[in-house]
Amino acid sequence: MSSFIRLADLDHVPPSLRGAYVAIGNFDGFHRGHQSVIATLKARAAEAGVPAMVLTFEPHPRDVFAPSPFMFRLTDGDAKARLAEAFGIDAIAILNFDRAFSQIEAEDFVSRFLVDALGVTGVIVGSDFHFGRQRRGTPSFLKAAGDTHGFAVETLDLMDEGDEVISSSRIRAALSEGAVAAANRLLGYHWFFDGCVVKGDQRGRELGYPTANTMTHASFQLAQGVYAVRARLGTRLFDGVAAFGKPMFNNQRPPFETHLFDFDEDIYGQTISVALLGHIRGQEVFAGLDDLVAAMDRDSRKARDLIAKAKPLGELDMKLGFFG
Repeated sequence: MSSFIRLADLDHVPPSLRGAYVAIGNFDGFHRGHQSVIATLKARAAEAGVPAMVLTFEPHPRDVFAPSPFMFRLTDGDAKARLAEAFGIDAIAILNFDRAFSQIEAEDFVSRFLVDALGVTGVIVGSDFHFGRQRRGTPSFLKAAGDTHGFAVETLDLMDEGDEVISSSRIRAALSEGAVAAANRLLGYHWFFDGCVVKGDQRGRELGYPTANTMTHASFQLAQGVYAVRARLGTRLFDGVAAFGKPMFNNQRPPFETHLFDFDEDIYGQTISVALLGHIRGQEVFAGLDDLVAAMDRDSRKARDLIAKAKPLGELDMKLGFFG
C-alpha cells in the first residue's frame, strides 16, 4: 500500500484493506513487546501479499469501568497511530470502547469485525489477549474461530527483559519513579506526549525561563521533577529543559512546563510534542527565588549535556522525528 490509513470504525473499510493480516490489542505504549508482535505481523502480511493492520481500542477498557479515568496512559489514539505509521504498518483501526462495546459476544466480534468487515487473512494476538463479553474471547477461542472461518491465528508470548516481561504497566511504573532511561529502553524509543500550549502564570518568563506550558490529565503520573527534553513544533525541532510540578507555588494539577533553548516566539494554541531524553532531578523547595534561578541555571547546563550525549534507541526513534 502507498499511504497509511487510519479508521475510526469498521463500517466502511476501504477495499484495499480487505484480506488484511491484523494484530489486535490495546498497544498502550507501542513498546518493544508490541513491536515484536508488529514485526511478526509485517512478516506474515508480506508472505501472504496482503496489508498489515492494527486493530486497537480507545479509551482503555480499564478506564471505561472505573468511576473516572485513572490509568496513566503511555500513548493515546493519536500517538498509537503515529507510532504505527512510523513502524511501517499499512493501517490502524481505533475502535471506540464503551460499555455497549464490551457486551459484544466474542462470536459476534469475530463475525462482525474480522470476517464481515475485514475478511482477514490472519490474526495475531498476545498470549494475554481477551475480548468480547466477560472476556470470553481467549486465544484458544480465536484459534477455533479461525479454523471455522478460514483465517490463520497466531499467539505470541510476551517479550522478557531481565526477570520481568516487557509490559505497559512496568513502563508506567518506571516513569512514575522518574526512571526515564529504563522506560525508554523498554519502549525502544524516547517516550513522548503531545499537548496544546496554554498561557500559564508567566512566572518563568519573569525568572528568565519562559516556558511552553501544556496541561496534564489527572491520571498523568510522571514523577514530578526536571527533565532534559527534545520538542517538536510542526517540523521544527528544539532542545530544552522541562519541569513537572510546582512545589514552591500552586502544585495542584501542575502543567508540564518546557523551556526551549534559544527560542522566543508566541506559540499559544499550538501543539507541542515533547520527548523525554533524561531525568535531571526531583522537585525541590528552595529558600527563595535567587536559589531557584541558580538551580534552573544548573538544570539547563545538565540538560544540554544530556541532550548532547543522547542517541536514538532505534529506527523508530528516527522516524518519529526527534533525531535528525
